[in-house]
Amino acid sequence: MVDVLWQPTPESARATRVAAFASWVEQRRGLSFGDPPGYDALWRWSVEHLDQFWGDLARWAGVLDVPDERVLPSREMPGAVWFPGTTVNYAEQVFRAASDAHPALVVAAEDAEPYEVSWAELRSQVGAFAATLRRAGVRPGDRVAGYLPHVPEAVVAFLGAASIGAVWSSCAPDFGTRAVLDRFAQIEPTVLVAVDGYRFNGTDHDRRDVVAELRAGLPTVRTTVAVPRLFPDEVPDDALPWAEAVADAQDPVFEPTPFDAPLWILYSSGTTGLPKGIVHGHGGVVLEQLKSGLLHQSLGPGDRFYWYTSTAWMMWNVVVSSLLSGATAVLHDGAPAYPSVDAQFALAARVGVTLLGTSPGYLAACQKAGVRPGEQHDLSALRVLASTGSPLPAASYLWVYDAVGTDLQLTSASGGTDVATGFIGSSPLLPVTAGELQRPMLGVRAEAWDEDGQPVVGELGELVVTEPMPSMPLHFWNDPDGARYRAAYFEPWPGVWRHGDWLEITERGTCIITGRSDSTLNRGGVRMGTADIYAAVEAVPEVVDCVVLGVELPEGGYWMPLFVQLAPGEELTDELVGRLKAAIRANASPRHVPDEVIAVPGVPHTRTGKRLEVPLKRLFQGVDPAKAVNTGAVDDASLVEHYVRLARSRHG
Repeated sequence: MVDVLWQPTPESARATRVAAFASWVEQRRGLSFGDPPGYDALWRWSVEHLDQFWGDLARWAGVLDVPDERVLPSREMPGAVWFPGTTVNYAEQVFRAASDAHPALVVAAEDAEPYEVSWAELRSQVGAFAATLRRAGVRPGDRVAGYLPHVPEAVVAFLGAASIGAVWSSCAPDFGTRAVLDRFAQIEPTVLVAVDGYRFNGTDHDRRDVVAELRAGLPTVRTTVAVPRLFPDEVPDDALPWAEAVADAQDPVFEPTPFDAPLWILYSSGTTGLPKGIVHGHGGVVLEQLKSGLLHQSLGPGDRFYWYTSTAWMMWNVVVSSLLSGATAVLHDGAPAYPSVDAQFALAARVGVTLLGTSPGYLAACQKAGVRPGEQHDLSALRVLASTGSPLPAASYLWVYDAVGTDLQLTSASGGTDVATGFIGSSPLLPVTAGELQRPMLGVRAEAWDEDGQPVVGELGELVVTEPMPSMPLHFWNDPDGARYRAAYFEPWPGVWRHGDWLEITERGTCIITGRSDSTLNRGGVRMGTADIYAAVEAVPEVVDCVVLGVELPEGGYWMPLFVQLAPGEELTDELVGRLKAAIRANASPRHVPDEVIAVPGVPHTRTGKRLEVPLKRLFQGVDPAKAVNTGAVDDASLVEHYVRLARSRHG
């Protein structure tokens, strides 16, 4: 038996945009997906006829109109060729979706009242900034780098760069100098758009010295555009004030960019070495994000799309991409739980968010704090609550439908910076079941493979994608022969994308992600994901955060410690250790019970919120800390030193 927590009605399913698309395809191709359409039938068609699916989506959404044979003439991975000979400009597609009846942006910050930015205002600022870039000599293919918080200036600068065919890349201002240079020095930007500081958790953070160091460390930068945040009356020497950069209001002139022209450069986490620059193209991103927005989230004009993120995470790119569907993008510059843990729900109520995206950690924190957002806030506009970044445990599903609302769709998605979209996601045509993701997304032939490269159902396997997706990377930056790209995704199975997650596809077709396969626990030959342990431990009130490692020892042994960060005033007593082990045994299995439970001051994460499992494991295997962990890519580098000391004490 499974817990079905939400179910679409036939009427609600028929009213979705995916149903409208399915009906259009049925009439065009003489097919039948059912009434209302069945998701599984639509998915099978989408992956068995990739050229038809992506060509029909492009035509239906008004992006491109090409015959089937010109959609995907080569489907080799890597190197698939999509829509050759066509042009798509991401920024032009954004403004094609503009609706005068709704704002383009809603802007929220810790120290200011929310305000709206109209489509006309956004368009004129993007045109002005694009003209400034052209005057500065920026050409298609040149890089424009943003050191910016989640503010409207970042959206304007990105769209301005995209409109002229320049390539965008961004870092958040909580990154220090070394971490930023590790990213931007690789791509040699010609323009740097930089903020003077930011506010987080009620505290101002001055970044003027960092900006000066970045300018000194990026010799290719010819123009610096200074964005004021904390010091509005100061402009660095020889920098162009933001106000001047957008003063000449005008319509953008969109450069016709080939379908596979570079749009932006995202980065791998960089926790164990230099971050890899991942390059995505205009056309692939436009189609993937339209698919996600229109078909999976049913976004359109009147929707208000929020996701808690920073400019360093691909979810910022997804927030901006909600504009492609005509939705209003809600920008939130600040801490996730300031001034109180329910801050994101409070903001959603205040500005009428219809899709609220957040993390499993935030939902767990609200649950532990006893927050009941559905009773404390007016969430009547909210129809989708979404989560990504790590697996969402079943307990959080149950809490959402108890404390947030019963008449909303809770979705959990799994994808990656690698493709700037999702592999496994949600559909308004399907029920929501506790602890499970709904299905592989349309056009994504995702499977779980065993060690022999055979698809498996009902057991853990490697998440693989066996057919190309339009937003797979064009290439890695500074990887001319593609060797690093192939090594990252196409080993051990050439021509098949191996993502590095453990996936179980159930007999019902639902999906369960249990963690990263490179941080797999393997006791006595039984492979286990870490998510089950985290779900059990985080339900214990005394625990704030935790990380479990599976460490293969040189002499052939195996050590599986659980590190726990306790709530203030709590101690790791024998009684608490016993309760933690009992919870793991009951909710996961006896094999999941750790060898030791160790109290720590905190758990380090990547800057996108993922636990630092693999680098910490390498520390305990005796790897030199400088090689095991790139502290510039860690949210709190000071925590790493504690684990370094623990590892050294174990090694004598």
